[in-house]
Amino acid sequence: MSHPVRRSLCALAPMAALVPWAGLVWPLSALAALSEQDAASGIRATLEKGALAAVELLGVNDGFLGNPKVRIPLPDSLRKVRGAARIFGLDDEFEALEVGINRAAEAAVPQAKALLVDAARKVTVRDALDIVRGGDDSVTRYFRSSAGEQIGERFLPIVSRSIGKLELAKKYDRLASQAGRLGLVKEDQASLDRYVTGKAVDGLFLVIAEKERSLRADPIGSGSAILKKVFGGL
Repeated sequence: MSHPVRRSLCALAPMAALVPWAGLVWPLSALAALSEQDAASGIRATLEKGALAAVELLGVNDGFLGNPKVRIPLPDSLRKVRGAARIFGLDDEFEALEVGINRAAEAAVPQAKALLVDAARKVTVRDALDIVRGGDDSVTRYFRSSAGEQIGERFLPIVSRSIGKLELAKKYDRLASQAGRLGLVKEDQASLDRYVTGKAVDGLFLVIAEKERSLRADPIGSGSAILKKVFGGL
């Protein structure tokens, strides 16, 4: 193959024996033996499978609320107030709010599906090589750079509608907005809508990274012929 990427891979082979791949190692000779299309297709398949699995896991009832890794806590300021409220038997509204913000995230996540699939399918050969060499967070960084902003924009109105039904959320936003201007509340927590949206996006990327790692670790178990070809020798 005469493509510059192909030539560069062959040139690198004598200089280094291995390319790091998130805790695994990929022999450069094996990478060079793949066609460009195989390498890119393998990465696209990995990203798409991981993204769809993450959306299916999180975009359901208890997807966030029932998963301690991504469950969205109340903002710091509300957690402090909640401690005092509990003493006076006034914890129910805080509990309802915590459930509500997680339900809002669960409702928003399916909106990410089309954006993530589109981002995965647009992976170029250069993107694929960068992801291979990029370490444990390479997939997360790729999705954040290519779709993260759009995902947040899609999530925000859905989160806003869901949270807007909760009375305590309205009170929080009024107080937090004023406190934020005085520097008493962290900037990312001054709006409950944006706080939850940010946490929902973070949770989505976290699960995508976990799914992607499991696909890489067991490409044969994934049932994908292209993944077996690209990662099966690792």
